[in-house]
Amino acid sequence: MSEERTEPAGVSETAGGTAAESDGPAAAPRESKPGGSALAALALIVALAAAGAAAYQWYHDRGAGEALRHELAKRLADMEAQNKDAVARASQASAALREAEVKLGVLESKLAESQNQQIALEALHQELSRNRDEWAFVDIEQSILLASQQLQIAANVRAALIGLENAEARLQRMDQPRYTALRRTLARDIERLKSLPLADVYATSVRLDDVIAGIDKLPLAMDARARAEAVAAPPVAADMPDWERVLREAWRELRQLVRVQTSNLPDAVLLPPDQVFFLRENLKLRLLGARISLLSRDAKSFQRDLNLALAALERHFDANDGGVTAVAASLRKLQSAQVQVDMPDLTETLETLRKLRLPRPKGSG
Repeated sequence: MSEERTEPAGVSETAGGTAAESDGPAAAPRESKPGGSALAALALIVALAAAGAAAYQWYHDRGAGEALRHELAKRLADMEAQNKDAVARASQASAALREAEVKLGVLESKLAESQNQQIALEALHQELSRNRDEWAFVDIEQSILLASQQLQIAANVRAALIGLENAEARLQRMDQPRYTALRRTLARDIERLKSLPLADVYATSVRLDDVIAGIDKLPLAMDARARAEAVAAPPVAADMPDWERVLREAWRELRQLVRVQTSNLPDAVLLPPDQVFFLRENLKLRLLGARISLLSRDAKSFQRDLNLALAALERHFDANDGGVTAVAASLRKLQSAQVQVDMPDLTETLETLRKLRLPRPKGSG
């Protein structure tokens, strides 16, 4: 820049020289003027200031670029981290979506199954609604058949009467004209059963059980004399000699080994002590046979077993004992019990049932 400033000065000097040659006295005062050097100095300062400003601007721009690069790098790192987090969340969301789709499929299958079950239940309900009368008729038929079996097999009038009354009540609730004939025959059978004399089989069976339970406590007739002799035996004196007491004890033991009994009955059976158990058991078996005959409504066998049991009681047991007398009285009272009753049949009602039996519908849905 100083060279550029020098060239004009040379030119000025040349021009000045030329002017001096042509105009000598007038050019001398221009060479001595100080304004040119001041301008040069000012231009130099301006140039230096411009260079400093340019250098400062360059330095400032360089720092700003570095900061911008650091900021961009930081933001890129943050964006990369956010991108990774977004990818992870997207993966989790995708997995959750797949799991939700699986659960949705399961729920849809369960919903379909539930709908199928509901459809089946509705169909079953409709079927039951359509066949309600048929099912009711089946129940009525079963009640009447069971009542007939109770009469013919067990002769149980009470159970048969309960079954027929239940069937008649069901028919009354249904209130259908087609069952009028059946209700009429049922009413007749119920009246016939109510008019029958009811044999109290349960009470008679309980009395027989009480008699059987008391057999082991009844004294035998052959034991009555032994008890009387034991009561009549004289007491042993306190001052009796020892040898006489020993002889008495030996004699009593000897009498236990050999027992002689007498009976006023010509056909009485005298049993040894070890056979008494079988005598009582035979009497129990006879009474059990009477109980079985009672339950089977076999009046002939019932009377025969009671007669044989009463004869054995009077023959082998002590008639003077109060327990034996009470048992004999109970057996005589049982002989008058009504065991057998002529049971009516339900033929007319069963025939009406056969005519009314509804055929089961096929292919109805």
